[in-house]
Amino acid sequence: MTSLATKLLLAGGFAVAAAGAAVASPTDSEVPSVVIHYTTASLATDSGVQALYRRIEMAAEKVCFNEPAGTRLPNQAVLKCRKDAVAGAVERVHNLRLATLYAAHTKSG
Repeated sequence: MTSLATKLLLAGGFAVAAAGAAVASPTDSEVPSVVIHYTTASLATDSGVQALYRRIEMAAEKVCFNEPAGTRLPNQAVLKCRKDAVAGAVERVHNLRLATLYAAHTKSG
């Protein structure tokens, strides 16, 4: 049995609102994205799934960066972006082990 290499595109983006301004949504070309490579064989082991999940979380931090605002703590929009990016990536992989790990992380966090 051969393993199939797969690419997962993780894109982040969230609406930006300013006081007195309309909500703007970035276009697809403006939305930061990261491609994560993984193999179907890596999804067959707990350690492989955990490694992929960590890479998804790190990619979400990259695509949903915290704008300089005088603090290193992410704001609510950044946290939502990261949550949505991870959820979307897990859904696109469509793997029971990864979905179970994601559910455990979201339940505890």
